[in-house]
Amino acid sequence: MMGRPVVIGIAGGSGSGKTTVLRRIVEAFGPDRIAVLEHDAYYRDLSHLPFEARTQVNFDHPDALETSLLRAHLEALLAGRPVEKPVYNFTTHTREPYTVRVEPRPVIIVEGILVLAEPELRELMDIKLYVDAPDDVRLIRRIRRDLQERGRSIESILEQYERTVRPMHLEFVEPSKRLADVIIPGGGYNQVAIDMVLARIAALLEQHATSG
Repeated sequence: MMGRPVVIGIAGGSGSGKTTVLRRIVEAFGPDRIAVLEHDAYYRDLSHLPFEARTQVNFDHPDALETSLLRAHLEALLAGRPVEKPVYNFTTHTREPYTVRVEPRPVIIVEGILVLAEPELRELMDIKLYVDAPDDVRLIRRIRRDLQERGRSIESILEQYERTVRPMHLEFVEPSKRLADVIIPGGGYNQVAIDMVLARIAALLEQHATSG
């Protein structure tokens, strides 16, 4: 692998369409050229707490995530070394005993609601994207996801949204929009914005390859 990998940060509120944008990039360049580090994988292990106490943790605050470990893994990939990415169980709020090996690739994507709000991640990014969507759309998507994938009740989803998700979005996530290079309204369905991003990634890959 020639040159320094291209690092892309993808941020945006919960349910904004970050995963769709990520998928469009992977489709364009191929999974063999992309390494993905999801911030969600780096939630701190809460196995030392009773389950009820785990459910009351503010998962939308930066302190809930082990960002220093994500930074270390990102630096390792940039140096050409593979990493062992944690696997987080969102039902039990604990880390699984196994990990997922991530190999160095020409493109590294760091994705999560808070990745642009963290200076130690932001300073390593070549392209900073913020995926934007209306609040009601994001809430509907979050309800659907948590019902289908995480076995949550409507009541618990809405309680968490009011208690932590919305306040933390306003305090940390929304302000990080101004730090983005590109704001993508409509997420992965905004073809003009996606084409611009893909062209920029291709140009950086060529630039990094020739300078490596």
